[in-house]
Amino acid sequence: MNGSRIAAVGHYQPAKVLTNEDLAGLVDTSDEWIRSRVGIRTRHIAGPDEPVDELAAHAAAKALAAAGLTPADIDLVLVATSTAVDRSPNTAARVAARLAVPQAATMDLNVVCAGFTHALATADHAVRAGGASRALVIGADKMSDVTDWSDRTTCVLVGDGAGAAVVEAADEPAIGPVLWGSVPEMGNAVRIEGTPPRFAQEGQSVYRWATTQLPPIARRACERAGLTPADLAAVVLHQANLRIIEPLAEKIGAVNAVVARDVTESGNTSAASIPLALSKLVEQGAITTGDPVLLFGFGGNLSYAGQVVRCP
Repeated sequence: MNGSRIAAVGHYQPAKVLTNEDLAGLVDTSDEWIRSRVGIRTRHIAGPDEPVDELAAHAAAKALAAAGLTPADIDLVLVATSTAVDRSPNTAARVAARLAVPQAATMDLNVVCAGFTHALATADHAVRAGGASRALVIGADKMSDVTDWSDRTTCVLVGDGAGAAVVEAADEPAIGPVLWGSVPEMGNAVRIEGTPPRFAQEGQSVYRWATTQLPPIARRACERAGLTPADLAAVVLHQANLRIIEPLAEKIGAVNAVVARDVTESGNTSAASIPLALSKLVEQGAITTGDPVLLFGFGGNLSYAGQVVRCP
């Protein structure tokens, strides 16, 4: 085998929906204020009895079913998350236990909002190197656990959820080379820290960085796949804020692409946002098998990672 591919995707969101009107009852905000600044209408919020690994396992089970596989077919489980409560067992091990995946390697990756694209690259590398044959790659976060619900600048942004992909060996590469990196000197611009941990960010700094520094990096990710932005059928960016997504997508130059805007109904779900949005595009039929799709994550640590994949 010369490469790897995404065989199937799946996603999961908690049943509880929190609207902008609901938030207006908690903090000094309004539906108009939230929509005009971040473009979000609703978000899903997990209950106290719904831990991150449960969200992840639901999404992974859907991806396995879509691929026609069983847990026994998986030998690597990677979970991108920054909201796991416990250090050990890690979230990937708990997902493997929930799904009864036997003897798989289980690892968590904490690259916050860029976590899924980092994890996808890691799975691609493992499969290409022969370290795994099939991997579950999951992005899952319960941002509601790390949110100050009295801070209107952050509580209006967040949602909970998970998205997953099955990655397997392929004759022809269908996951392009990753382009990844970070800006460590700006790492404090997005934070989940303290006791208890709380999400905070320097919104204007992140906005300027994302809309001015990231477009050429995203275009280079396309070049690494041997494509131009005009060749893309879809662009799935980290679903941070509609005011970041739309100008960033425009500056990339993907003039023929569907641009994922799941942030409007899901909020910022951190590492879950890209696989969640991708799975919805597939489910809706907005993209079809073989279509080239740019996945591009960015955020916490001021990290970024992007690659072009072929739609499963």
